[in-house]
Amino acid sequence: MPLFEQVLKNNPEKVKLVFKNFPLRNHQYAAKAAMGALAADVQGKFWEFHDRLFADFNHINDQKIKDIARELGYKTAEFEKQMADPGILSRIRQDVQDGTAAGVRGTPTVFINGKQLRSRTLKGFQDLIDKELEKIEKTPN
Repeated sequence: MPLFEQVLKNNPEKVKLVFKNFPLRNHQYAAKAAMGALAADVQGKFWEFHDRLFADFNHINDQKIKDIARELGYKTAEFEKQMADPGILSRIRQDVQDGTAAGVRGTPTVFINGKQLRSRTLKGFQDLIDKELEKIEKTPN
């Protein structure tokens, strides 16, 4: 997340970060990880959960998801109940539909103002942000 944080810091009040879930079908625990992150979001701990998950993303499994929830102060039964909320599954399905419609094929995929970012470097981010901001500034109100 440090790159995103830098982009936001460099562009205060100009850039908004929107996260969409796109659990890959070939990853056995991707959907559960997304459900866990959205359950954590109920308590305002989405990014904490997300960052812990992806700190060791090659080893995500049911136990790791439960362990992260406990580390963040959840009781297992409460967390599992939140993960099972139909609204969470609905949100993930909508995110996947949106991503598919936008041409997402893998993760992470980044868009800036609807344009897919090809260069995921700080300079790549800033170049596309500047280009999009310039277009907006030239557009008459």
